[in-house]
Amino acid sequence: MKTKYVLITGATSGFGEACSHLFAKNNWNLILTGRRLDRLEKLASLLITEYKIKVEILNFDVREVEAVNNSIESLPQNVKSNIEILINNAGLAVGRGPIDTGIVDDWERMIDTNIKGLLYVTKAVVPYLKQNKKGHIFNISSIAGKEVYPGGNVYCATKHAVDALSKAMRIDLVEHSIKVTNIAPGAADTEFSIVRFKGDKDVAESVYNGFNPLLAIDIAETIYFVANRPQHVTINDLVIMPTAQASAAVLWKTE
Repeated sequence: MKTKYVLITGATSGFGEACSHLFAKNNWNLILTGRRLDRLEKLASLLITEYKIKVEILNFDVREVEAVNNSIESLPQNVKSNIEILINNAGLAVGRGPIDTGIVDDWERMIDTNIKGLLYVTKAVVPYLKQNKKGHIFNISSIAGKEVYPGGNVYCATKHAVDALSKAMRIDLVEHSIKVTNIAPGAADTEFSIVRFKGDKDVAESVYNGFNPLLAIDIAETIYFVANRPQHVTINDLVIMPTAQASAAVLWKTE
């Protein structure tokens, strides 16, 4: 049985859930975090039964720094000391429109989740990676962290921050042989648009009409490939787009 663990935030849907399945399938033990306890428990039970691995679940919101610290600290010492990979997947977009009509609560949710939450989790986990003098951090950014598109203002700003933090983490952690990889997906058919449009399924589904978007498994497979490069190889930054997408705002749709 493999003793190493991968910690995945936002594990109950989208890229996080796909990563959970793929790493479990390849005999990795998991630490799964998320806000929805029922989903965490269901996912953990499924993965334990199907793949015979070890799974720890931590039920917290990455926006709450004390909950982050207390939850990670509560892990058994043999689990904490064997964390080898951190996938900072928890993130969201809420709303879309001009800056002057923006909703402050939406802005705060994105800033608190996408930037501060990523920082809280990373700060709590890095000491255990340092102990092992190796490890790998994946930060899930976005094409919105490379470009700005109409109506994306604050979301794009948060993902630009993730891009910058990935670069900064590489500088801070290189002496400890800790790898950092920034993953920047384009249009992907997950719960992303459902959340952005606040549960309006018709609008959310229309986003993906007329082209083949990325799927969660596409990103999970990419992360798994990068995680399994030799220790002397680091892939720092990857932009992954559906073939129909040329830039953040340019999509070739057939209908």
